[in-house]
Amino acid sequence: MIEAIIFDMDGLIIDSEPFWRRAEIAVFKTVGIALTEQDCRETMGYRLNEVVDLWHARKPWTSPSKEKIEEQILTYVQNLIATEGVALKGVVETLAMAKKLNLKTAIASSSAMNLIRTTVKRLNLESQFDVLQSAEYEDYGKPHPSVFIHTAEKLAVRRENCLVLEDSFHGMIAALAAKMKVITVPEESESRFNAAHLTLDYLDHERVKRFILSH
Repeated sequence: MIEAIIFDMDGLIIDSEPFWRRAEIAVFKTVGIALTEQDCRETMGYRLNEVVDLWHARKPWTSPSKEKIEEQILTYVQNLIATEGVALKGVVETLAMAKKLNLKTAIASSSAMNLIRTTVKRLNLESQFDVLQSAEYEDYGKPHPSVFIHTAEKLAVRRENCLVLEDSFHGMIAALAAKMKVITVPEESESRFNAAHLTLDYLDHERVKRFILSH
């Protein structure tokens, strides 16, 4: 029986993936790395430090530090969310449905906690979640399952009784590794998302509800 819904954030609650791509392309350009939109898509679901580590390993730069690059990207994205962020289709309805079914709710995101807080504030969703969990506090980011495992612990719900809503492949793998049910809402339909329990074109709260009631 499903007792809790765990939401990813970027690309699921808020259409921030374009913000991340804009930020990464702009900031990495300052150290001589010309990223494309596709380059950025390849690291969807990664923690920011993992993205910076990856590009530094492939095309090393000496200054500024990796930490400074992370800070610049984070600030860029945070400003975009605070001024341009909007909730994606179905988010508000899905949260309302969860409350009607007395389900616990959480966000488990690869993003830093200050970005999570900025997002829920911008979208007026601060009262809608029981737990906010960032992978920045984990030893490993997605596709490692630890962020989902610790979210379930904070919710006081058994892992197998959690439903994860994800848009990224790495997030799906992490949720499955945590032994949770997972519904994916990918940006583009791909066969690799077939491992999910259900895949949707958008966050259709009625289909999510039917899935919950049947499990």
